Amino acid sequence: MKTNESGLDRIIRVVVGAALLVLYFTQIVAGGLGIVSVVIGAVLLITGIVGFCPLYALLKIQTNK
Repeated sequence: MKTNESGLDRIIRVVVGAALLVLYFTQIVAGGLGIVSVVIGAVLLITGIVGFCPLYALLKIQTNK
């Protein structure tokens, strides 16, 4: 896996992913929307930490210059 995300892209993903997880675990968002929040938050957090987005690879997008 080659990094296909820029530094700014990674920071934004980690911040938004962490925020979505915090919203769920503090029970601000619950139910079905909470589950969606956890899934999206986890994906954003993981891809931000790793620096590789499979969707970017599929669509041949690279924000890393």
